[in-house]
Amino acid sequence: MATQTHGAEAALDAAHGAAAAHGTEGATGMPQLDLSTFPNQIFWLLVTLVVIYFVLSKLALPRISAVLADRSGTIMNDLAAAEELKLKARDAQAAYNQALNDARAEAGRIVAQTRAGIQADLDAAIAKADAEIAAKTAESEAAIAEIRAGALENVTAVAKDTAAELVAAFGGTADAATIDAAVSQRVKG
Repeated sequence: MATQTHGAEAALDAAHGAAAAHGTEGATGMPQLDLSTFPNQIFWLLVTLVVIYFVLSKLALPRISAVLADRSGTIMNDLAAAEELKLKARDAQAAYNQALNDARAEAGRIVAQTRAGIQADLDAAIAKADAEIAAKTAESEAAIAEIRAGALENVTAVAKDTAAELVAAFGGTADAATIDAAVSQRVKG
């Protein structure tokens, strides 16, 4: 153990010897707080601040202000373009609404015109059908009158033959003129 103690003391003496060689003879504490180095530190602080000021004022800040000016210009241009597009959109909407109203009016006019045309065609077809019906009715009435006349003649002929047969069956004799007169009187009412 004694050898360990002597070894630590030797290392401590060597460290003191190295510190003495560097000229710091046991100075303890932070070198920034050493009053003997304050003027040197203040000088280099001022030099650094002046250099930073010139670098910032001549290089960095003009670039930053140019970028900000460009951004501001771009934003203003974009806002102006957006306003212009908004106005164009309103105009387009108004034009669309006008075209839609015109199309609806045109569609209404076409519907009315088509209805009128269909009604005219319908009226013409109805008139033609009425004329055909009237012609058929007249034709049918003529045919019915002809059939009636033919039927009346046939009924009269049958009635005359039947009357002649009845008179003969009852044992009488009748001439054709008497039978014709009797049948004609009965047919008339």
